[in-house]
Amino acid sequence: MTVLLALGTAKGLFLARSDDRSSWEVSGPHFPMTGVYGVCFDKRRATPRLLAGVTSSHYGPSLAYSDDLGVSWHEPEHPPVAFPQDTGRALERVWQIVPDPFVPDRVWAGTEPSALFVSDDGGVTFEMVRSLWDHPHRPEWQAGFGGQAVHTILPHPDEPSSLLVAMSTGGVYRSTDSGASWAPANSGIQATFMPDRFPEFGQCVHKVTRDAADPERLYAQNHHGVYRSDDGGTLWESIAEGLPSDFGFAIVAHPTRPDVVYNFPLAADAMRFPPDARCRVYRSQDAGKSWEALSDGLPSEPFYPSVLRDAMCADDADPAGVYFGTRSGEVYASRDEGDSWTLVASHLPDVLCVRAAVV
Repeated sequence: MTVLLALGTAKGLFLARSDDRSSWEVSGPHFPMTGVYGVCFDKRRATPRLLAGVTSSHYGPSLAYSDDLGVSWHEPEHPPVAFPQDTGRALERVWQIVPDPFVPDRVWAGTEPSALFVSDDGGVTFEMVRSLWDHPHRPEWQAGFGGQAVHTILPHPDEPSSLLVAMSTGGVYRSTDSGASWAPANSGIQATFMPDRFPEFGQCVHKVTRDAADPERLYAQNHHGVYRSDDGGTLWESIAEGLPSDFGFAIVAHPTRPDVVYNFPLAADAMRFPPDARCRVYRSQDAGKSWEALSDGLPSEPFYPSVLRDAMCADDADPAGVYFGTRSGEVYASRDEGDSWTLVASHLPDVLCVRAAVV
């Protein structure tokens, strides 16, 4: 078994390969001096297609793909993700790239400004989903500290017409008609920075993930709040008790085990350091009813870097591997579902995105 990690950083894409998930060979950077915020392995093909959203301060944002696991890249002359002229907006970056589980060549992309795009040719060209852009709430969506972006796209694994997106700052939205219409799905999620603490929309949701066994069970890391929904987002309840902080960016569901979810808490807004300056991943094995700190192999000295919303992931091996990268350029891996950790790489640029695939 070989695992390939795609490490999107503020200065390019690095690839790490391992046959044992203990020792790693790191190569790169690909696309040096670009910010790589979104990476995706499309495993529906015989050889997985690797897609990367790259943002150059000189050439602007684009999306490239590789059909040989990063040996060579197809970079289109014109960016495949572009806002229609009548919107009066321009693409700032691609934050999220997700294959559709039902349509073989369909790929979804979430962008900044907050918009959803769809490709039906494997990510070569994209069109805007106008229904979300034209939603009456859109003029009131605001920019979070990291920008105004659709950063979460969750197709339903059993219902082809159901799709969920989340954005900062706007909240969770859900479509049950293949994206023709959208409704907010934020009931129970707080917006601590607003006069109305439970608005219909406007929450600063940092990330949403879906349970492996129950597709109606969702987990969300919010700007002050960790939540679970058992009905596909209709109602959310807090599962922050037992965590040292309810603030953070990353939340990851186990790819095969039900009720298992991982979180990397950070201290309050003004700090954004791990609580008590301790590097710890938290795992729940009962859908958030209780949490345990995982730190075997992680730094024991004071630790201050943060982990961003897409800089944590899991692979689908057995047992599952769990991975995270930090803003100080370290990447850690666990080959035993979080029980112990080893260092994959250090001294990289800020790690923005981590994705894993068994290849």
